[in-house]
Amino acid sequence: MNEDQKKISIVVPLYNEEENVEKLHKEILHVCKDNRYKFEIIFVDDGSTDATFERAKALSPLKIIRLRKNFGQTAAFDAGIKSARYDYIITMDGDCQNDPNDIPLLIKTLEQKNLDIVSGWRKERKDSFMKRFISFGALTFRRFLIKDHIHDSGCSLKIYKKECFNGITLYGEMHRFIPALLMGSGYQVGEIAVNHRPRYRGVSKYNWKRTIKGIVDMIAIAFWHKFASRPLHFLGGLGLLLIFLGFSTGAVTFYNFLIGQGMSETAWPLLTVFFFLAGVQFFVSGLIIDILFRNHYETTQNQAYSIKEIWQNDEPQTT
Repeated sequence: MNEDQKKISIVVPLYNEEENVEKLHKEILHVCKDNRYKFEIIFVDDGSTDATFERAKALSPLKIIRLRKNFGQTAAFDAGIKSARYDYIITMDGDCQNDPNDIPLLIKTLEQKNLDIVSGWRKERKDSFMKRFISFGALTFRRFLIKDHIHDSGCSLKIYKKECFNGITLYGEMHRFIPALLMGSGYQVGEIAVNHRPRYRGVSKYNWKRTIKGIVDMIAIAFWHKFASRPLHFLGGLGLLLIFLGFSTGAVTFYNFLIGQGMSETAWPLLTVFFFLAGVQFFVSGLIIDILFRNHYETTQNQAYSIKEIWQNDEPQTT
């Protein structure tokens, strides 16, 4: 094997994509063989209720991770990423809208610019107006919260160095914000325009529930991005501010007492007690969460999904 030969793992989550699975596998296989990659293709069947798994079993080379039920796209990505063996991990959707022919471009950009992650940008999207409108709103909100300079976090076509996922477990709709999460850890992130195609066959799995989950996860990522290493900086700072306000209102209360104003005639004593107790509570909560976060860094996280079986078909790869 050539020492310069690229070693890639392609991870694709599938949910009821029986009409797309064969075409997608054929396209990926064609790109990998034409570019003489050492590769593995990992399809993660996310609890499909159609013939996705049965059709995939007939394809080779292919590794199939079958989840016990539909845990969601992020969980499927996590299962596939944890199973990946090679230097570069490439993720993409299973609906054939991402173009496997962009894989060489992703690898070239990653290496030439010395990046850790390259995210695809569907600059000319082939989606419905409503889907593009919602994505635009999410982009505006994300730029306000996260500021990761990524135009299209929802594009699943990305390439990562394998080490990016050391000690990371994905959950919720977090796969959309992996670049932002990794950027906060010091990894170098880039973006490049990629081809986006109309859905080949089947029905889109996108719905309003995923939008709500994505917004919630976006807020969580924004907090993690800024305060993951020391949550005490946020909660403790807020607590000290409230304690300061408590001392300030206490001073006003004491002054009113000195001039003979009745304490039952003013709200200052209640404000003093409220600010002081709330400040102490926030500060103590910050200390506790800080300890929990430290424990998080020293222990492994539980998986949010369950694997039913792993099926693998192999054939000799052309090198």
